[in-house]
Amino acid sequence: MNKKMLLVGIVLVLVIIPLLGYDFDSDTGVERYQNGQLESTRDVYADSIVNYIKHNYSVLALRNATIIDGTGAPPKEEQTIIVRSGKFHLIGNDDEVTIPRNAIVMNMRGKTIIPGLVGMHNHLHIPGFPDVGEVASKLYLAAGVTTIQTCGATDAGKELLLSDEIERGQRVGPNIVPSAPFVNGPGGNPNMIIPKNWGHLKDTLGYWLNRGVKWIKVYRNVDPDDLEVIIDMAHSNGAKVRGHLCSVTFEEATNFGIDGIEHGLNSASDFRTDKAYGLSGGGREYMDQLDMNDPKVTSLQQQMIDKGVFLTSTLSIYEASVPGRIYLDDRAKSVMSPYLIGQYEERLKEAQRHRDDMTRELRLKRIMAFERQYFKMGGLLCSGVDAGRHIVPGFGDQRNFELLREAGFKTEEAIQVMTGNGAKVLERNDIGSIAVGKKADFVILDGSLVNDTSVIHKVNTVFKNGLGYDPGKLIGDAQGKFGLE
Repeated sequence: MNKKMLLVGIVLVLVIIPLLGYDFDSDTGVERYQNGQLESTRDVYADSIVNYIKHNYSVLALRNATIIDGTGAPPKEEQTIIVRSGKFHLIGNDDEVTIPRNAIVMNMRGKTIIPGLVGMHNHLHIPGFPDVGEVASKLYLAAGVTTIQTCGATDAGKELLLSDEIERGQRVGPNIVPSAPFVNGPGGNPNMIIPKNWGHLKDTLGYWLNRGVKWIKVYRNVDPDDLEVIIDMAHSNGAKVRGHLCSVTFEEATNFGIDGIEHGLNSASDFRTDKAYGLSGGGREYMDQLDMNDPKVTSLQQQMIDKGVFLTSTLSIYEASVPGRIYLDDRAKSVMSPYLIGQYEERLKEAQRHRDDMTRELRLKRIMAFERQYFKMGGLLCSGVDAGRHIVPGFGDQRNFELLREAGFKTEEAIQVMTGNGAKVLERNDIGSIAVGKKADFVILDGSLVNDTSVIHKVNTVFKNGLGYDPGKLIGDAQGKFGLE
């Protein structure tokens, strides 16, 4: 009899202990997937997603962390973060935050926590490959990019589908803010919108706006009159317009009401010699001669700032064209297809013949200075990878951080550009910084990012909506697959 009672008592203890501290009132359908590490996750996420998850707890306490919060504020040390049901619940000094009794506690000493990166020029295609979305999504997330705006689509329908599948937990990847197809002028690619007339332009844009697309990107040869129509139509439908410009100058686009401009100084045709209205072309001597203190530069930047135009930095893709800087790290090489590796090797041979030519190196420095000045003047600067050449989704975003630091940005400023500023552009108040009430999208880095810029590559775990993803598994699944023919 005593033995039976003892066994019953043991069973009751084993049943009751996991329930201590469990908040039954909060066990809604949305939150239920987080109560019970992995098994119940399958109620919301496909099995293929669960395979990449390594941390899934209803309440998580991260202690002794160094936090760079995405607002531009200096890093804070010895911090505790409480994540509850996929959101930041409490944040404060270690000695001031009470750890919930049902929390899983992790020691973050020696690690840095930053918000999930918000990639603002992060395509799901690369030159020659109109759809790399499945592999690119894994690489973005593995690198800590938890939200992307695609900045122009080559297959807008697939982008919308992938965005929806990720939102519903059927595919793994960052939150995707999709785009309409590029809008261009004569000489554009077949997958771009090249307006025959305004009726054609309005009908085509209307189709994508009705499908829920909120971002339109115009390209190098867009007609100025078409751009005015695009901006008016987009704004009347609650959408935004951004541009990689040439035929239209920054000043003209700003006056038309454009929302954002890509690539900074490299695409600023305002300073070209013999530039004809509405046409691409003209001399690019300014890239080698322009003084950032020239009033025509500062007045243009101030005009853009006054009109609320954001600027997108894409330093890593430009660096890939600088002969003395071309390199391929082992992570990127491991995920690239043999075809892309072959392209890189040919590009490297050509670059080695021009290693002593400093032209593009000096232009990179000038591009950096233009962006640094825009930021210091109060302009809204964000960042994206613009993957291509040998610059891989996600890894190129990480490289952007190092290049922003090289450009003179403080650590906290560079993180602000890559996180909080992108969220502002997207008008997302729930992401972009580490703050109570926001979604728990964040990245755990192994090491001190303040002391070592290379720590941006040392991703321990990527959290999205409170779920911790394993970057090693995501990268491992992409081996040799990026850019398959």
